[in-house]
Amino acid sequence: MGIEIERKYLLASDIWRDEVTEVFLLRQGYLSTTPECTVRIRINGSSAFLAIKGKNVGGSAPEFEFPIPLAEATQTLDTLAKKPLIEKKRHLIPRDGLVWEVDEFLGRNTGLILAEVELASPNQAVPLPPWLGREVTGDFRYYSANLVGYPFVDWNDGIALSGFVL
Repeated sequence: MGIEIERKYLLASDIWRDEVTEVFLLRQGYLSTTPECTVRIRINGSSAFLAIKGKNVGGSAPEFEFPIPLAEATQTLDTLAKKPLIEKKRHLIPRDGLVWEVDEFLGRNTGLILAEVELASPNQAVPLPPWLGREVTGDFRYYSANLVGYPFVDWNDGIALSGFVL
């Protein structure tokens, strides 16, 4: 069983854009979004994956991910996945031996921009780039599975529509 260990942050500025080395579009949908288990289909270009994730505790969650045929992934997203689908531009930023993923959400989540980094262990030291804002690891509102039922456009709690902390 794989374990996903990640930390997630809001952005403090847009200077991160100068460090981006690759950008691609992700389209994903959820078949299950319970706290105990999420089941997700993700399309990245011509590749598609089924991911099953267990409960997230302190930024770590058991995760299984399997490649699936693109046509079946597309049909599943269109017919079975909860709506709205999550669509985002993923920007890759290699920095200090890690790869930061900055997700710029689209559709009903436009305006939300999150940076995350996957770690080898929960206690791994992470040099924080200057463009990071508040850490939101563990804040369920920022999980993509929760953005399906409570899209960013519906939030009204002081988060700027630009995705930056006010």
